[in-house]
Amino acid sequence: MAWTWKNRHPWAPKSSSPAAKMPSPQAVTSGPELHSPKESVEPQTPERGARRASSGDAWPGLGTFRRAFSRTSQRASGRTSEEELGLLRRSSRFLLRSLRRAPDDSPAADPCQDTAAPGHSPEVPSSVMDGVSQQWPTGTGPEEPETEAGKSVADLITERQLLEAFKQLQRLEARLVAEKASHTFEQNPTGFARRAMDVCLHYDGLAAEIAAIVHETLGPDGVDAATLAELAQVVRAEEQAHPVSPADGDFLCTPRRWRQHWEDAVRRSAQRRVQQAGAGEAPRAAEGASGLAQLLAGLGGLIRGDLRKVQLEVQPAYAAAGFPAWEAYLRAYHSAVAQRLQELARDARGCEQLYTLLDWAANVYGSPNFLGAPDLTLSTEPLPALLAPEVWARLESDYTSFLETKIVSCFDSILQIEQSRWAAAKAPDVLQGRYHTPLSIDVHMLVAEHVKAAGAISAELEATTLRICARALGLFVPRFEKAFLESEAVNEPHLGANINACEELRTCLLARFPGTFMELEKPLVAATCIFQKRLLQGLQCDVQPLFRTLCTKVWLTQDTLQPLMDKVVAFTRHLEHVAPPLGQETLQEVHRYVVREYLAQALRPCERFQGDERMAGSQKMSLDAQAISNTFQGLGSEATWLGQAIPCVATILGETDKDNIQLHLESLIRSYPDIRRDHVLAILTLRRLGRRRNRRLLQHAQDLLKAAAKAGGSGTSGRRVLFEEIEVSTSVDMLITCI
Repeated sequence: MAWTWKNRHPWAPKSSSPAAKMPSPQAVTSGPELHSPKESVEPQTPERGARRASSGDAWPGLGTFRRAFSRTSQRASGRTSEEELGLLRRSSRFLLRSLRRAPDDSPAADPCQDTAAPGHSPEVPSSVMDGVSQQWPTGTGPEEPETEAGKSVADLITERQLLEAFKQLQRLEARLVAEKASHTFEQNPTGFARRAMDVCLHYDGLAAEIAAIVHETLGPDGVDAATLAELAQVVRAEEQAHPVSPADGDFLCTPRRWRQHWEDAVRRSAQRRVQQAGAGEAPRAAEGASGLAQLLAGLGGLIRGDLRKVQLEVQPAYAAAGFPAWEAYLRAYHSAVAQRLQELARDARGCEQLYTLLDWAANVYGSPNFLGAPDLTLSTEPLPALLAPEVWARLESDYTSFLETKIVSCFDSILQIEQSRWAAAKAPDVLQGRYHTPLSIDVHMLVAEHVKAAGAISAELEATTLRICARALGLFVPRFEKAFLESEAVNEPHLGANINACEELRTCLLARFPGTFMELEKPLVAATCIFQKRLLQGLQCDVQPLFRTLCTKVWLTQDTLQPLMDKVVAFTRHLEHVAPPLGQETLQEVHRYVVREYLAQALRPCERFQGDERMAGSQKMSLDAQAISNTFQGLGSEATWLGQAIPCVATILGETDKDNIQLHLESLIRSYPDIRRDHVLAILTLRRLGRRRNRRLLQHAQDLLKAAAKAGGSGTSGRRVLFEEIEVSTSVDMLITCI
């Protein structure tokens, strides 16, 4: 009988009934042989029965028929049309009844079976009837109880009156057990085996119908709640009827394990529906992430729709019988999704596909709102990992490998965009009072986007992505610096914009990702310093010739400092659009440069002043020092320590009391510890003192410098470097002064 339901429901599993595994008898040892209605009836002797059995004409085993029909049904499974399915149902019902009922023309048939079984067709081949309609011993034929409407068990199963069909089978089973206990079949074990097999095959048919109902539950037509409730009741009724295996090993009373059979059917149904999502094909690598995203979106929609239907419609129908339908379906779909993702993971290629797969598993399917309703959640109990740890680790490793290449490519694109902007000779924008280039924003977006995406999957992947971004940015900064300095766009606005960009990257990235980007501080600071130096070099090239007119006789009568300061002021207007720390730092460098170059020109005069010219030069130098100090103070320079250098030299140059010169030298050495003996000698040469006084002052200065060196002040005081960068050449006057 089991093959009947396999023909009707190809998805039904092979029968696990104990009786289905029992070998059928090969020969009939008692009772007359059954013939078709057109054949004459002859009494059969034991010898003739033995000969027919040995020649293969005996009644075939039911297991043989089951295997034959199972193979036929499996070949047609999966593509059966509605008409073919109906035909298989009708044929299965006929085969059931042919196995269960005795033929009408049996001479020993029970009088209650004289009427032909409903559904028998006269066109059925006699070979089938001869094979399956054997003679039941008198009084021991299969008695199939009928309802008030006269329906058989097969009809009840077909009409899905499962509970009534089970009750009838229970009555048949109870009658067989009672007859066995009364030794009715002591002389006819074959008759008992046939009737027991008939009951077991009906049980298998009922189990197949349960699988069919589960298969149709989530289909387009669905199954009504009453049928689902009756299915649950039948399973529970069977569990109550067969709680444990009998001690005597009677296979009739063996538990049928329909609950497990139902769970297996749920699992197969979930696997089939999940595999059908996206037509069961993995997207090709050429399709990128879009094909995989569409497939996963369809898969998510299918799971969401099915589980919502289970929660809202199927579970309430099963709940009355205490069936955990939600948990069973949840586990089944989780297992099916895991299997499907394992298949997709094997075929995933490229950074986008790998991330799409990881993101769907971690953030879409793993989201508490996956089912789209606040009262529906996936995790009612702990579920196993959607992807095995080794598969997940491999996906992350492959993703990071592709990601590293992708991020390097993104930095290449950023550099190309900047180069195209430089080639267009377009001045940078001014945003919020600062020169602006999109470089900083592009890098921030690149890093933040990938780090955020990786962090949504796992903390380990986020840390790995951070390291990849930091390493790629560390290689990008020197390339960007070199490409810019080799371009035609090197000017104050672009240099200021790049200084701002480097400072933004340094401060913001270190603040947002402390620890990971610490190694980036060095290349960013180095690039900033190079841009600052290049900025100052432009100013120096512009104003350096103007310093040559200072400390000359023309300088005594003309204001040669003003043109120089005008250019300095114009240059510092660009520094107003540079980030305050670096703008102030660059402004102080400009201030130091002007004071240093002024002193260098004063200590290396092209013309010597004597008498009144020296006094006029001292006064002119004091006025210039005041003008320089006032100008930079107005520009906002905080390098106030530079204000004493030029006035001190001017005071020594115009001092009339020679004894006070030593005090002025002491003040100068204390204020600027980087001063050297050559600088003191150059100042004394300008003053033109007597030989003895020069030697005494020079010796005193050397003693002060040695004391400062022992106290640790021989080097620079912080960044206060002034005289150390002034080169003083040895002249004849200096040699005379030294002698």
